[in-house]
Amino acid sequence: MQEILIGTVKGPGENPHEFTFITTDNVQTRVGEFVYYAASDGENHFKIVGTITERHLVRNLPDSFLADPNTPPSLVASLIGLDADAVEIYEIVVETIGYFSEVMGDFINPRIPPTPGQQVFLASNEMLSKMLSSRQKGERGGAHIGSLLTRQPGAVPIVLSVKDVVSTHLAILASTGAGKSYAAGVLVEELLMPYNRAAVLIVDPHGEYSTLQTINSHPAFKEGSYQPEIKIFPHNKVKVRISTLTEADITYLLPEMTEKMRTFLSQAYKALINTKGKGERGTWGFQDLLTEVLALRYEDEKGKGGGNSSTIDGLEWRLRRRFEQSSTFSDHEHIPLQDLFRPGQCTVLQLSDIEETEQQVIVGALLRRTNKARMGTVRGNVFENDEHYLPYPVFILLEESHRYAPAGQQVVSTNILKQILSEGRKFGVGIGMITQRPGKLDQDVLSQCMTQFILRIVNPIDQQTIASSVEGAGRRLLDELPALTKGQVIVSGVAVNTPVLCAVRKRITEHGGETIDAPAEWQQYFNESKKQERERAQAPMVKPQPKGTKIDGWDV
Repeated sequence: MQEILIGTVKGPGENPHEFTFITTDNVQTRVGEFVYYAASDGENHFKIVGTITERHLVRNLPDSFLADPNTPPSLVASLIGLDADAVEIYEIVVETIGYFSEVMGDFINPRIPPTPGQQVFLASNEMLSKMLSSRQKGERGGAHIGSLLTRQPGAVPIVLSVKDVVSTHLAILASTGAGKSYAAGVLVEELLMPYNRAAVLIVDPHGEYSTLQTINSHPAFKEGSYQPEIKIFPHNKVKVRISTLTEADITYLLPEMTEKMRTFLSQAYKALINTKGKGERGTWGFQDLLTEVLALRYEDEKGKGGGNSSTIDGLEWRLRRRFEQSSTFSDHEHIPLQDLFRPGQCTVLQLSDIEETEQQVIVGALLRRTNKARMGTVRGNVFENDEHYLPYPVFILLEESHRYAPAGQQVVSTNILKQILSEGRKFGVGIGMITQRPGKLDQDVLSQCMTQFILRIVNPIDQQTIASSVEGAGRRLLDELPALTKGQVIVSGVAVNTPVLCAVRKRITEHGGETIDAPAEWQQYFNESKKQERERAQAPMVKPQPKGTKIDGWDV
């Protein structure tokens, strides 16, 4: 492996973890590139690696030589006796990472700074392939999401540790159109590969993930008898059993509740779940709850002359309005956990056409059921054939995750999300948060996601939120956020050995979140075949008249 010498150490940087070097190389010293210098502690020899974070032009031809655009600077340089390739001199700032320990599988910083005049080398593709990713491409437990952006496409694969993604949670953050759903699709493809065979659930509020269905028959995912399955539940098939709702869920679903109404609802709810045979089995329904509410009205009329009847009537009206004709909340039906989660299966819950309040309750109830099942199974309290038996880890991706844990307010799904994010590692419940507005996502929730995909973000508030909440991201790399183009992502956190700039690989399946081409569809409106259909549709309907009928004095 030939070493590529690119510069000479000038001295330390502004902080103890930086150094600067001087170079004439303008191509291989881009921000995000990896370089190294040699060091020794007397017994051991190291290659200490660092990432380029800044570059400054410190010498160039005088401005007067550059003023005439018709005269090439290289010609001017040759006339005054300078090497045309060495006219520009750059000062490069490098943030030190450390040397890579193959035993530890991670970087270790020996705190041996370089000395002025020491040589700086460009890290080779082979060196980076071993160091940057904790897994190799195609290896069990690995997820190949792309390649190092500063090298030729595919030269240095970026492979995540799936174990770390699932156990310590993931955040995918990007502005609209930057490619966050595309990157999530790539990750799902990797999770369903034969070397992973994960149990995945996607909460999809926009119907962007239906194109994953081609995985069902795609040969790239098949190995022996294994073929992953994509199972889609459209909004009208999403069912939540009412008895899985908490008092807070029901209160949240009822609009404009007064304090008195809340009090009576609480009394009715507690009376219901404490009724022998109902609370224990957890199979009560809307009519059972309504019966308890009506019982309160009876008691009020009997004891207080009906002083609170109007309040209880208002509560009854709200309950009937929400639950009596609901297509989502059911007395008996809900989707069994065994249908939602299975190794080698990705389930997509399409919540489009369901109002946001109901979406939050659906997600909160689902997360509680999943967490309870995993806790009971891991602790040995739940056994096979029980509906709460879930004998394998699961991973849940939440699109538009700021809906379920918004900053500055509390919704019914926030608390269970925080609980899973802080405790889910012990029970095998992984969460992936996907949002285009990190500034609108609860910062405590965001800070619990220990692996991050950060794509182009332009909004300053969102940039500030990431800088303050995401510990794993290289601070200097975050300066690159506005300049990233579609499909370019900063990957950081525990699933990779150091933050990297990555070009997301091409998806195997079709992407379902493409922007609509409005001009093309407008033009299609005037297509000849469409024009004929439109003319027929717009033609006035003339009702046949009996012979001899006169209209405006004329025979028809």
